[in-house]
Amino acid sequence: MKGINYIMNRILETKGKLLGIDFGDKRTGLAVSDPSRILASGIGYISPGGIVKVADAIAEVCKEQRIVGIVLGLPVNMDGSQGFRADRIKELASLLNERMPEIPVAFFDERLSTMAATRFLNETNTRGAKRKGVVDTLSAQIILQNALDKLKYMQNA
Repeated sequence: MKGINYIMNRILETKGKLLGIDFGDKRTGLAVSDPSRILASGIGYISPGGIVKVADAIAEVCKEQRIVGIVLGLPVNMDGSQGFRADRIKELASLLNERMPEIPVAFFDERLSTMAATRFLNETNTRGAKRKGVVDTLSAQIILQNALDKLKYMQNA
């Protein structure tokens, strides 16, 4: 998996906007950072159908948004192990690397991000069909914001 970095060092070396991704079988949530990497903002979700089409759609978003790095939520079990879902994320990362070898892809532990998004939506009384797309977008935003906070810590260390 040449070009894919697990510990975000390559992303730390870049300057500009990052894309956060919460990959799902039905919907994939997306979020972008501001160029100074202080704040993550959800930009919606995509649901093109199939992992190859998801990779193609993400490549288009990267081009449109002028993305310089990708943070891909990696589902890690509470005991730290990785299962089938993590394998699918790594497959997506490989597809992204094939399409955009110049853009580093880093994995970020997404444990509890969907739970945090769901709790927030419960507190704001977001219900119904609107909630399904919002939870994926918000999860991507939480993953990216956590990664931005980690990058800031790494810069100051």
